[in-house]
Amino acid sequence: MKSKFLNINKIILSIAVFSLMGCTNLDEKVIDEVLGSETADPEAALAAAYSQLGDGTFVDHGNVFALQEYSTDEALLPTRGSDWGDGGKWRAMHEFSWDAGSDVVKTTWNSLNFGITKSLTAISSIEKSNSTNRALFLAEAKGLLAYYTYTTIDLFGQAPYRDPNNINAPIQIRKAETTIDALITEVEGLIPNLADIKTQNTHAGRFTKQAAYAFLADMYLNRAVLKNKTAGSFNFLEQAVNGSGTDMDKVIEYSNLLINNPNFSLESNYFHNFDINNDTSKEMIFSIVQKKNTDKTSDNDLAYMSMERIQKPSPDNRGTNASCITPEFYYSWNGNHDDPRFQRSYQYADGTWFRNDGTDVSVPSSSKVEGTGKPWFHFNRGLQVGQQYGPKLLADGNFDMTSDGRIKVYKLFTEKNTTLAADFTPELNFDNPSESVFTQAQINRGVRNFKFEFDPGYGNNGTSGMDVPLYRLGTIYMMRAEAYLRSGNLAGALADVNKLRTSRTNDALKNNTPGVAIASLDENTLFKESGYELYWEMYRRKAMIRFKKFDLPGTAKPASQPYRRIFPIPQATIDASKDFTQNPGY
Repeated sequence: MKSKFLNINKIILSIAVFSLMGCTNLDEKVIDEVLGSETADPEAALAAAYSQLGDGTFVDHGNVFALQEYSTDEALLPTRGSDWGDGGKWRAMHEFSWDAGSDVVKTTWNSLNFGITKSLTAISSIEKSNSTNRALFLAEAKGLLAYYTYTTIDLFGQAPYRDPNNINAPIQIRKAETTIDALITEVEGLIPNLADIKTQNTHAGRFTKQAAYAFLADMYLNRAVLKNKTAGSFNFLEQAVNGSGTDMDKVIEYSNLLINNPNFSLESNYFHNFDINNDTSKEMIFSIVQKKNTDKTSDNDLAYMSMERIQKPSPDNRGTNASCITPEFYYSWNGNHDDPRFQRSYQYADGTWFRNDGTDVSVPSSSKVEGTGKPWFHFNRGLQVGQQYGPKLLADGNFDMTSDGRIKVYKLFTEKNTTLAADFTPELNFDNPSESVFTQAQINRGVRNFKFEFDPGYGNNGTSGMDVPLYRLGTIYMMRAEAYLRSGNLAGALADVNKLRTSRTNDALKNNTPGVAIASLDENTLFKESGYELYWEMYRRKAMIRFKKFDLPGTAKPASQPYRRIFPIPQATIDASKDFTQNPGY
């Protein structure tokens, strides 16, 4: 029998479905499976709430990533010849021409609303249960609800809510300016019932005490912005919601609980945080687990989107020649190309390096793709600029090999323009500077980001075994550095920035040299450093707003009005529900 809560929850769920499908036909079977029933297993309901993190929401390039990154200087998805036009929906994110009918905006709104709905369902199911883990599971479900809600109010300024224990309760619209304090209070109240990480069978994929600390630091860092996102300035030193001190004092307090925790330490190989086996990273605080044989959907987009189609990690895989970084972000690294976070070369087990500089003749084929046993070609990591090299696929569907079984390395040309070298240029040089459109003769342009490791065992843009970090120790150091700076403690901020710089080491091709400390710090330098540490981790938009960079003009982006700091509520949602009002400016 369907629960009364399910019938109520249909209203919230249907808002997302209306927006997604443009119609009112709801698949009852799917809804029942997602939202459960009166006898639903509370653990299954909680698992569904976790699953929504990875069901596109925070792992697919067209969801939260698109809004948090494509709207910034870190990432851009231009139209490349005949590819990635799609009615201009990707370009709109960088050109700042999105509106209430934008598909990307709708998709993200839908995904986050499903997360809210599934979290409410989990809360209702757990509260009715007699599980011995009831208090723990309930705290986790409420933590997930807070996280989905926080992300929604950050992006859209408002989010839906319904009391999961009152079948007659109306939908409430939680506004950012009033909800941020309530969320902070709610999450602080959950801490006694949450588990410490690595106790009670928990790990970085669970909402633990440590995930709560990171989340609270994030909310306090952005509290002033959430209270009035279109303001000309923000009061980062406002009295904290609870206890003594300011917002920045709270960021420092919660950051200290993580930085001083022996479970966490900075990885000397920065890119291990984004490897397929990054579940072994000692930085992970809260992440989306993407593994085989789990209930979570996973995605290879963070690696797949930036690779050229001719770049093939295995005979069965390729990139898609889509996203790149802007010249502004690339040139922010001037003087820092030796920073270990900029680029890392790959070394095979026999000692062969892939230098990607034209000197490579062949690499071993001993590295194999799980499941197929086919050779695995490892591209280098980080920001890839200039002429690219790699394997060639023969007509029989296999790599061209040497007589002794090694993978031959060739100069690469773009797949859809075979006479155009795959030479990734920092400059984008659009024919129309206000539109990010390339002709077929220009599709090589743009420095590509290979920060995340491509998983060739799952298909091209299919699934991935790489966990997606939401909060890791590097994030926390950077948040604390900013809190120190805004509190006037420049020495503390500089120490944290240099801790990140010097804890990372280069590959052995560069003699394992550590990153170099800087001598001084100001607000603009700290902003650049946050990009070095956190690029493409869905952090940039919030940082750009805090540092007053978001409204500025850039490549294919005009100067924008403050209302663009918040995205519109999808028009389909406005049409379907009288509870929502459109955000100003749209």
